[in-house]
Amino acid sequence: MNTAINSRVFESFPVLETDRLVLREFTLLDAQDLFEIRSNKSVMKYMDTDAHKSLLDAQKMIEGILYSFQNKEGINWAVIDKKTNQMIGYVGFWRLMKEHVRAEIGYALHPSFWSLGYMSEALKIVLEFGFSTFNLHSIEGNVNKNNKQSIELLEKFSFVKEAHFRENYFYDGGFIDSIIYSLLETDREEVLKN
Repeated sequence: MNTAINSRVFESFPVLETDRLVLREFTLLDAQDLFEIRSNKSVMKYMDTDAHKSLLDAQKMIEGILYSFQNKEGINWAVIDKKTNQMIGYVGFWRLMKEHVRAEIGYALHPSFWSLGYMSEALKIVLEFGFSTFNLHSIEGNVNKNNKQSIELLEKFSFVKEAHFRENYFYDGGFIDSIIYSLLETDREEVLKN
């Protein structure tokens, strides 16, 4: 049982690789690709946060991601297509609950790459890293109840629904439900099957 995260992970950024993808640290050169993702209406439909309105928004997000890693508060990867060297999405543990050895996962993919297995490929290696290298005990996913694609992805990797909070989040003039999913380290064998 993991009882403390492996803080040595923050000594140098962990680059991960799959058959089709490289997951690497963000740089400010990724701002245009990130802007195209975070300003896309289809991507942002269930994000429950404001879409990027300018390249500056993307640059600020990247600066926040880099700051988070430097301060040992999170790890977020730019997802790069090996064939084109293009950033097509991102995935990461954007919020750590160190005292509980738990992290919240977040991810997004440009719609041009939806339904091609890219996010499953990225998520599998990140989840395995989370348990085997980062020493997480549990990984949480917080999802808008209407985001069927994200829910299906989490369930594919054996995440279990923990809670359904009714109208617990206020955004854009209304209250929104949140659904919390989790995956425990004891379930990591299920991750490897995907």
